[in-house]
Amino acid sequence: MTSHLPVSRRTTLAALSATAALAALPARGATLVDPVFRHGVASGDPDATSVVLWTRVTASAPVEVTWEVASDARFARIVRSGTFATGPDRDFTVKPLAEGLAPGGRYFYRFRLGGAVSPVGQTRTLPVGALDRLGIALASCSNYAFGYFTAYGAIARDPAVDFVLHTGDYIYEYGADGWGGDISRRLGRVHQPAHEIVSLADYRTRHAQYKTDAGAQAMHAAKPLLACWDDHESANNPWTGGAQNHQPDKEGDWAARRAASIQAYFEWMPVREPVPGRSRMQFWRTWAFGDLATLSTLETRHTARALQIDYEPYRKTIASFADAAAMERDAIGAPGRTMLAPELEADLAQAWARSRELGQPWRLIGNPMPIARTRVPDVVALGLIPDPAKQAKPLPAAQDLAWKGKWNLPFYTDTWDGYEWARERLYAQARSAGVSDLIFLTGDSHSFWANRLADASGQPMGIELGTAGISSPGDFVESGFDPATARRLDAALAEHNPEVLWTDNLHQGFVRLELRRDAARATFVAVDTVLRPQAGTSVLSQWRINRSGTTLALDRLG
Repeated sequence: MTSHLPVSRRTTLAALSATAALAALPARGATLVDPVFRHGVASGDPDATSVVLWTRVTASAPVEVTWEVASDARFARIVRSGTFATGPDRDFTVKPLAEGLAPGGRYFYRFRLGGAVSPVGQTRTLPVGALDRLGIALASCSNYAFGYFTAYGAIARDPAVDFVLHTGDYIYEYGADGWGGDISRRLGRVHQPAHEIVSLADYRTRHAQYKTDAGAQAMHAAKPLLACWDDHESANNPWTGGAQNHQPDKEGDWAARRAASIQAYFEWMPVREPVPGRSRMQFWRTWAFGDLATLSTLETRHTARALQIDYEPYRKTIASFADAAAMERDAIGAPGRTMLAPELEADLAQAWARSRELGQPWRLIGNPMPIARTRVPDVVALGLIPDPAKQAKPLPAAQDLAWKGKWNLPFYTDTWDGYEWARERLYAQARSAGVSDLIFLTGDSHSFWANRLADASGQPMGIELGTAGISSPGDFVESGFDPATARRLDAALAEHNPEVLWTDNLHQGFVRLELRRDAARATFVAVDTVLRPQAGTSVLSQWRINRSGTTLALDRLG
């Protein structure tokens, strides 16, 4: 069947009415599903005429699942349908591509197996032509062990959100006794399997567990997903030849583990299979939203990343600012320390050229980890923390901050701060394409950020909006600092770093970005708690994004 939905000359991606949206979602903390479809439904990776649909069936033998797409919630007008064969070879996941849809269309979808019917999901295709408005929720770092995905539930209920951009750490690989283990036992959210995940069966089991969270099911049923990955979808801090959290003597071959993680990801996520000539590992995308915006995601882990610089060997050798500067120049800033694959760089250049041809005012980058320059201030000299050298049992995090702050070093070397050559290469590529007004939408840090960006010469390159974790806690609080100290550290980071306008490390939540032709608004939304299935939200801060020629500015509204 073919859809013939009307498309106006100027489409507006307004959300469904609040009444209709809430009617399609479960109560907070409720469970959605028939036992056959207990992992819910999802959609994502759309283009103008198609979208990936997803579910998983609980079955013991290969089956054929029916899927339906309708233009109405009652399925009186079914516009596309088909069957999808699944079985143990793909972990009983179901992932059809619904094609032949209308640009800018809003649809409902469901699955059937025998007498079982899945929850109903809502999805969208990309608009073409003139567009007035776009709402994107930025999400990252959903760790099942640390709490409920209440922020996902808030995104599901947010009528201003049209699409969800998840910039990675959708799952975590740690075992039940790893990071967050104590909290998980208290909440009854212990990681499955109990050991650190390494095999294909392990990664499948972990993805399945995460898809049982009520907030996750609500969000996926309500909004189409735009995704990229970061590190924990495989293991902490990977690069092309290994990972910090992979020990070959105990966990086998890194390439085999990485392949298992990628296979499970593609089975369990609503993402397209690669086009001919590309591999699943080359997981980056570009989506065009009419004449308003282009969003491109980055793959920064498996296709090009050079080995991270470890500070540990330098802790005893740096004795002066000259020593620190030499380390940054010769190690962190060494030429050729890559981050992005050549094919990705070529695709970015093509996307930016096409964006300018369309006259789009906004070019967005789905960015797995922070790109703003963020150095640690001298927290001891500023009186923010006691001198760890004078304490009997100092916090390890305090020792780390004190050492970095003493020498004014970058906060982390796994972020773009550890790849200065690659960052400058990306900025230079953008400038050569006539682009210096990028909006980086960033995850990974478990903190909110409002940053203004510049290259090494000081030329503006755009802005960065960073989101806190969905459930992963901020580093300062999780490391043992009390909330008052964490707030002072946040303020010191903003004061010390010209690129950082504001940051918050104390909350979990998401960022809502609303784009219009003349300006945009970023809203930093915090959830009240992740320790209960139900939670309210509050707005921590709002910023207006203004344009002056090709330069973007962030102005705080509250």
